[in-house]
Amino acid sequence: MRCFYCERRCELKDGSYGRCRAYKEEDGKVVERFPHAWSSCGTSRIESVPLYHAYPGSRSLVIGTAGCNFDCRYCSNAFIAKEDPERWQGAMIRLEPRQLIGAALKLGCQNIVFDVNEPTLSLPSLAEVSVQARRAGLPMGCLTNAYATEEATELLAGVFSFFNISLKGLSDAFNREFIGIPSAAPVLRNIRRLAETSHVEVATPVIQSVNDDELDEIAGFIADIDPAIPWHVFRLLPEHQMKEARYPNIEAVDGALTAARKRLHYLYFHNFVGSDWVDTFCPDCGALAIERFSLGCGGDMLRRNLCGEGRCPACGRGIPLLAGPAGERRPA
Repeated sequence: MRCFYCERRCELKDGSYGRCRAYKEEDGKVVERFPHAWSSCGTSRIESVPLYHAYPGSRSLVIGTAGCNFDCRYCSNAFIAKEDPERWQGAMIRLEPRQLIGAALKLGCQNIVFDVNEPTLSLPSLAEVSVQARRAGLPMGCLTNAYATEEATELLAGVFSFFNISLKGLSDAFNREFIGIPSAAPVLRNIRRLAETSHVEVATPVIQSVNDDELDEIAGFIADIDPAIPWHVFRLLPEHQMKEARYPNIEAVDGALTAARKRLHYLYFHNFVGSDWVDTFCPDCGALAIERFSLGCGGDMLRRNLCGEGRCPACGRGIPLLAGPAGERRPA
């Protein structure tokens, strides 16, 4: 039997668990090996995830599990993403859906975000959590590499109402050498699909002299779907097998984004202290709409949200935001 969650479609037989080691075959079904076991469960500002246009300034319950279906050479989260989930079980927090929702409410959270690793490794558990979350009025979002099958992508769309999707690079050569997959085509397909019905933001970790030459092409792909999709360009600080790689030059990457800023309405460049490129400006009149701090390494936070009713404070143009308990989409 093949696993239908990941585009790798690993064969599960003779006790094997596939590349991510999160699923097994049992009685003719693909089942999760470690349901409702969380490697993390804590609070965060949603800007730190990062999500800039989903519930600005809100408090999120951030959860994660272990393992990944990618093999990124530069992974900054390798200590948990590269490990067999079984090795983490002794350190896991076990919370059933009702308990998880109860924790979110007690901690004053307005939403739940799956972070840390890849949600397709834990989709059955997350689907159960989403049922309880809807009853409690808590929208759910996630970070994902979107390397999922079409079937799993429909499940993701049913579980989560907002996404930060990592688009790491476009060329087959880059994806083979640095990500461990043959092509980004499934990711591109799924970004298009999820953007049809859900709030989507895209993130690209930049490695200088590796994928910075693809920035214009990535911007073009996003603009072709919707120029109002927020794009987070990350100054990546490589780890894992690339600890010796030099850190990207801020000025050089900023210069490489000049053309992209003309194509996309909301382009952000961060993951370093004091970034000047984390605020939201009106695409029409240029007025400041949302002001943020950039503290580096996932420390972003809201300073001022000037978008009353999701509109530019100067000219009234709509700024696309998720807001309200039901996560209403406010179009540009």
